Amino acid sequence: MDMKKDEFELTPDLFEKLDESEKNAEKINYESKTYFQDAWSRFKENKLALVGLIFLAIMVACCILIPIISPYTYDGQDMSIRNAGMSLAHPMGTDSFGRDMLVRVMYGGRISLSVGVLAAFICLCIGVVYGGISGYVGGRVDMLMMRFVDMMYSIPDILYVILIVVVMEPSMFSILLGISISSWMGMARQVRTQVLTLKEQEFALAAFVIGASDARILLKHLIVNAMGPIIVQVTMLVPSAIFNEAYLGFLGIGLNAPQASWGTLANDARSVMSVYPMQVVWPVLAICLTMLALNFIGDGLGEALDPKKK
Repeated sequence: MDMKKDEFELTPDLFEKLDESEKNAEKINYESKTYFQDAWSRFKENKLALVGLIFLAIMVACCILIPIISPYTYDGQDMSIRNAGMSLAHPMGTDSFGRDMLVRVMYGGRISLSVGVLAAFICLCIGVVYGGISGYVGGRVDMLMMRFVDMMYSIPDILYVILIVVVMEPSMFSILLGISISSWMGMARQVRTQVLTLKEQEFALAAFVIGASDARILLKHLIVNAMGPIIVQVTMLVPSAIFNEAYLGFLGIGLNAPQASWGTLANDARSVMSVYPMQVVWPVLAICLTMLALNFIGDGLGEALDPKKK
């Protein structure tokens, strides 16, 4: 015993204290990122998605600011300048009632974009709750809930919207209600699929074992981990809702005058399209570019939020 103690005392240099600079020499230096910071850095690498985001931000800013700062109003008529061409005073010309087209297109953008965003948000809420419950409970409840979705799918989406708008009279509320009722089924199916996959994972089983409630497991663990595909689905719902609203407006069952959306503007200009085609071009161009930008953003989010492409 004494010999071992003497040997230990003879080798104190084996346990010299390291300098501060050497303590983390083996550590790999990298910038720590959260999930959304990492998704944003990968989103920026997609040039088309970034261009779409910039265009959408500019469009939203124009829709908010131009009707406010312009000397013209969306319903102000001046019959002395009917169907005027493009000029410095009226960059997009005027319509058949002498109303400034730039202000009306931007004002219509407020309504079209609002309908698209609100409809997507309502579909998100309904779809997440419905699909989450269906996928988590499973069994007969899942079967009955999905058969109801199949029945809803058997009727064309636009038929729901037209029937509701006709019955309730054309208004922003009726259009929003019709689009929301006809568009939540896809979100519900998407959420159900994600929940069915995630609830078999170890973290969900661990949460169940430690006594977490069903509501907590579903909301805090399963839905949160499925947010990537859900966000992508929401971005695809916005252009779909905008198109449906524009389609109704073009059919003449959209908003009542003098209110205007991009669809009603295109419908109003249809009668003079052969003589003054630019009155149709501006709202249609706004619809096409906005939907294209939203689709680019959706594709970019799909790649950025996909953990397999990390």
